[in-house]
Formats: sequence, structure tokens, C-alpha cells
Amino acid sequence: MALYLTRFSYTAETWARLTKNPEDRREAARKYIESVGGKLHGFWYAFGAHDGYNLWEAPDNVAMAAVAIAIGGGGAVSEFETIPLLSVEETLEALGRAKAVAYRPPGA
Repeated sequence: MALYLTRFSYTAETWARLTKNPEDRREAARKYIESVGGKLHGFWYAFGAHDGYNLWEAPDNVAMAAVAIAIGGGGAVSEFETIPLLSVEETLEALGRAKAVAYRPPGA
């Protein structure tokens, strides 16, 4: 299974609803990813450009995309970005394969 990092930000309306009725959203996130055969590894809120981060494991890109589409289309977030993560071993394999790519810089 593949790992994914999601950065998200809530809308002002979502923050207002959560302020009135505080809710631990980890359980909801867990249910979303488990519905496609995945697992939630972490859920954090943060200061900065994004309100929070999730670390998910999903069977494949299509499964993770289904979760991202459902959450993004739900209207509670203003931003939802999912980043596929590569293990060190996968990166080493990609570095090995990169030798066979005949890349030519623009204008060269």
C-alpha cells in the first residue's frame, strides 16, 4: 500500500461550526480511508499555511483519489492537497531508472 500526506484548510464556516460544537475529526477521517481499504496513520492540526495534515495509507492512487474527491467536494475545506510519498527504497529505484531517461533541457 502507498502512503499519502494531505494538507488541508477548513473554511471559516467550518471553524465556526467546530467552535460551537467541538468534534474530534480523526474518527471521521479514519472511516473515510477505511471505506476504500486504507488506514489513517496520523491527524494533526497546525499553525501556518495549512490548518492540518493527515498521513494515510491507501491501496492505490484511485482509492486515495476517491477519498480526496469526497472530502474536497464536501464543502468543509477550502484547500485539500494530497501528496504521494515515496519510501527511500522507491526513491533509490527511481534514481536508478533515471539513468535510462534521455532528458534534454529546453534549448539544449
